[in-house]
Amino acid sequence: MAERLTSDFWVSAYLTRLRLHDIPAFITAKGDKTAGAVLVKLNTLDGQAVCYQRSFDLMSGERAWVVLAEGDEPAVDASIAKQRSFDRDLWVIEVEDRAGRHLLDQEGLA
Repeated sequence: MAERLTSDFWVSAYLTRLRLHDIPAFITAKGDKTAGAVLVKLNTLDGQAVCYQRSFDLMSGERAWVVLAEGDEPAVDASIAKQRSFDRDLWVIEVEDRAGRHLLDQEGLA
């Protein structure tokens, strides 16, 4: 049985990986340190944004990042606020990158 990383540890490692690629990112909402879910908002600094959430595929057992919301940044922010309204343990990380890099597709981040 694989051990799960705590949310706090995963967030810290993710922010470090982004920093090593010179991609600005910051925590906009801090959730439960042990088991809080994580949303990643990618802000492309042109008025557009995409919010990713980690999903678990029951058939394969794989974890993958899927799009929760995308479009105008205010609409994405509203979607994130809605999620936070019923899950106060939720972490939200905002990544700012004009090229759209978020690194979620790299090994070890699923």
